[in-house]
Amino acid sequence: MPPTSHPGEGPARSKRADALRNQQTLLTAAAAVFVTSGVDAPIREIAARAGVGMGTIYRHFPTRADLVVAVYRHQVEACAEAGPSLLADADTPLAALRQWVDLFVDFLVTKHGLANAMQSDSSGFDALHAYFLDRLVPVCAQLLDAAVTAGDIRPGTQAYELMRGIGNLCIGRDSDPRYDPRRLVELLLQGLQRPQSS
Repeated sequence: MPPTSHPGEGPARSKRADALRNQQTLLTAAAAVFVTSGVDAPIREIAARAGVGMGTIYRHFPTRADLVVAVYRHQVEACAEAGPSLLADADTPLAALRQWVDLFVDFLVTKHGLANAMQSDSSGFDALHAYFLDRLVPVCAQLLDAAVTAGDIRPGTQAYELMRGIGNLCIGRDSDPRYDPRRLVELLLQGLQRPQSS
């Protein structure tokens, strides 16, 4: 006797998958807009980039804080998942670390508006910060360890302190458009490298 199936199960599942895909597309678009225009960017700019109506955004995320928190979580996951992929695909562990740091800087630029967007919900902000550390410190540590093992960088740098240093370099970007943290982050990474023997 063939197994019984519930009518409508397939279409419901595919609808859920479509909704999830649409939400991921929307979050990716919002993250890109936040990087260039900040978390106060007009919702219509995000809708245009995602190719959806503004109503779709408000249906998923009734407030700006909801959207910003969802983008934050989305970017944490993207950064966490990128680490092992970059390590597998890059020419060297140092190249993987550099590419990951670039993603991390994009994420940090968005993160700086998070506290303002959440305003009074400090417990929610603290929980997100703990989530950020739990997901990203181990990934950064894996990349650092691989670069040390390959002889690309000196041993002794902890993942948390590197991430904190990069974060501190990114702070001034919001208030000064002339400031590009990437140049200083690159200098920081150069300082970690082992001198090449001639």
